[in-house]
Amino acid sequence: MPASKADTAELLEAVVAGWLADPDNDVVYSEQVDGYLVIRLRQAVRDFTSVWFLVGDRSVDVEAYVLPAPDREDSPVFRQCLVRNQRAWRVHFMVGKDGGLVLHGRVPNEAVTRAELSYLLAEIYETIEVSFRSLIRAGWTDQSGREK
Repeated sequence: MPASKADTAELLEAVVAGWLADPDNDVVYSEQVDGYLVIRLRQAVRDFTSVWFLVGDRSVDVEAYVLPAPDREDSPVFRQCLVRNQRAWRVHFMVGKDGGLVLHGRVPNEAVTRAELSYLLAEIYETIEVSFRSLIRAGWTDQSGREK
């Protein structure tokens, strides 16, 4: 039997509260914004990543902003993202509403568990740690290799 939206939201809030209570966890803040549960995730490669969870009737969507749209439409950034998507399991790169790069994932409500939420967050963390600098080099450097 599929989990209800209310039960899924309650579980998500409990898991986030546990992350916040754990001093060794990289989740440092959470708040509700327009129906989303938003957390701030401390990162090594950049200060923070905001992760947005939206609990729906059938699934939980998760998004994390990565970078703004590259300067050029033919940027190698898009190829890098597609190659990384081949290796991804829970989250994938996509173009966001504003044209920027985001990581997106979706989990059916009946599959949402404490472990699955931890795996989702870990994959977001790892994907940004591994790809952030190379994406910047691919999309926002001049001919000499310096960041713009």
